[in-house]
Amino acid sequence: MDYHVTSLTVEQTREWGKQLGARLQGGDVVALIGDLGAGKTAFAQGVGEGLGVTSPMTSPTFTLIHEYIAQLKGTQLRLIHMDLYRLQRPEEAEVIGVEDAFVENAVCLIEWPEIAEDYLPDDRLEVEIIGSGEQAREIIFRAPNCTWESRLKDMI
Repeated sequence: MDYHVTSLTVEQTREWGKQLGARLQGGDVVALIGDLGAGKTAFAQGVGEGLGVTSPMTSPTFTLIHEYIAQLKGTQLRLIHMDLYRLQRPEEAEVIGVEDAFVENAVCLIEWPEIAEDYLPDDRLEVEIIGSGEQAREIIFRAPNCTWESRLKDMI
C-alpha cells in the first residue's frame, strides 16, 4: 500500500523522516528514492534524529557508507546510511558489502538503491521523494506488507 504526504520545506521533509525513524526497529531496510536535490539526505537526517542519533549526519556520497550510533527504546542500535549514486554496476554493491548491513542490530537507509535492487530484502520500505529545488515534495511510503502498514498508519 502507498501512503502519500506533502512536504513544503526541508524542515518538513526532515520531520517526516523523524516520524519514520521513531517507528523503525533493528533489521529494517529503507530505500530512499528520488532525483538529485529531492531531499533524501534531509529525510535521512530526520530518521537519524528519530532514532536518537546525536552526531551530525552528512551525505555519504563520496564514502558510500556512514555509520552512526542510535538509541531505540534504550537499546543501542547502528544506523547505516548508504549512498550508492557512484556505483556503476550492481556487482559493486556486493563488493562494498551492502548485504552485510542487513542485520538485526541495525537500521539501514539506502540512497540510490536501484543499482543494488537484486541485493535488497523484499521486506524493505521504499520512500520516494518527488520534486526538487523550491518545489513542494511529494513523499510516497510504499509499505510492502501489513507489518509496515500497521507501523505507518498512525504516522500518515
